[in-house]
Amino acid sequence: MDMSIFREYDIRGIYEQNLTQECVFKIGYLLGKRVLATNEQSVAIGYDARTHSPILYQWLKDGFIASGVRVYFMGMIPTPVAYFATFEGGIQYGIKSSVMITGSHNPPQYNGFKITISQKPFYGAQIQALGKELATLDIAYCASDVKITELNALENYQKFCIKHFEKLVNFPYEVVLDYGNGVGAIGLEHILEALNIRHTSLFATPDGTFPNHHPDPSEEKNLQDIKNHMSAHNIPIGIAFDGDADRVALMTPNHNYKGDEMAILFARDIAKSIKNPIVIGEVKCSQIMYDEINKIGQAVMYKTGHSNLKTKLKELNAHLAAEMSGHLFFNDRYFGYDDALYAALRALLLFVDSTPQQIEATIAGLPRLYATNEGKIATSEERKFAQIQELKDKLMRAPKDFPHIKEIIDIDGVRIIFDEGWALVRASNTTPVLVTRFEATSEEALALYQKKVLEMIQP
Repeated sequence: MDMSIFREYDIRGIYEQNLTQECVFKIGYLLGKRVLATNEQSVAIGYDARTHSPILYQWLKDGFIASGVRVYFMGMIPTPVAYFATFEGGIQYGIKSSVMITGSHNPPQYNGFKITISQKPFYGAQIQALGKELATLDIAYCASDVKITELNALENYQKFCIKHFEKLVNFPYEVVLDYGNGVGAIGLEHILEALNIRHTSLFATPDGTFPNHHPDPSEEKNLQDIKNHMSAHNIPIGIAFDGDADRVALMTPNHNYKGDEMAILFARDIAKSIKNPIVIGEVKCSQIMYDEINKIGQAVMYKTGHSNLKTKLKELNAHLAAEMSGHLFFNDRYFGYDDALYAALRALLLFVDSTPQQIEATIAGLPRLYATNEGKIATSEERKFAQIQELKDKLMRAPKDFPHIKEIIDIDGVRIIFDEGWALVRASNTTPVLVTRFEATSEEALALYQKKVLEMIQP
């Protein structure tokens, strides 16, 4: 059994290499037992466009059925629809648990499972415990001939969005969308047409081989097609999605909005109707975001990771959470999970009362800071967390020529607060890398912080 597939936020591996028939069946069986432990009897399962997703579905649902759980099949859907099924989408059947079969933004050979049990993310220690139990589970694969009930959660989701975004009917601007051959178009196209929003769709046909570009909008190189189309056709708004439509990127002609910048825009919009909104950011977010949100409400810094932020959002009953990568979580008028399609529609609402030029001016008017993109230092699964602890120890006895440290925040890795900026080093929970990011009030300070911290990691 390859324990590396049991990750922090989900289960993810390579089809037939470590996601084998036996393994996937056992995962379904053990998840079924956990669903039954909540006094629920059913689970909804959907999958993304990857070529092996239908096969993984067969193995997984057979495991659930063997455990005594009733399976509802949602077909090919975006990940947010699987979450929606545990709230309004499957309410008529009492469904509160779901599994989305998806490799998200990973290369085509990857696949995995994003799990919700009793409307809560199943992650962290829960996934690790499941992996350990699976390693000793003595049960053989058994195909089931039980008839599966189909659940049209997608139609329920679309009806919900059409109703809640009536203000977007006859939207004044044309929009271009890049679905990256993921499953986003399955959810959003009908909604856009029903609201009479003029739009052009790039790579809307689901194709798990991703023939045009990698489906990760947090990588600048994957946005070139949509930017070219915006420029060539003079379209003022662009929106891109990842493979399973839980990450979003927003663009206007002169700006690509990062997750923390979108959080500022959405927080200000929420503050129009809610006094002192609570907004959660992750450790990679700019200090500007925290400062700007604290002017109108309360900003909270927390761990990176969609499961972490969903849990913290509910714990604080916050109104919004955001990741730099484009995961956005609305608990204001919505259910508090990351939904890129819903976030895209909320983004369009911003342009109903403001022009693209005014939105750009809002971001341009923020205090000027200099920042690096997310950096990655290759390491190993065995070493990465130990290296973070070693860095903490070194910072406690930093040399005299090291920049003055005002504070160390260690909720997720190490965020070092300096006099003129900050540095972040954290261990990725999904890959064998250390993630870095630096921000400062001047280019000179930025270069200094980056140089000194990287020297401490890699002498």
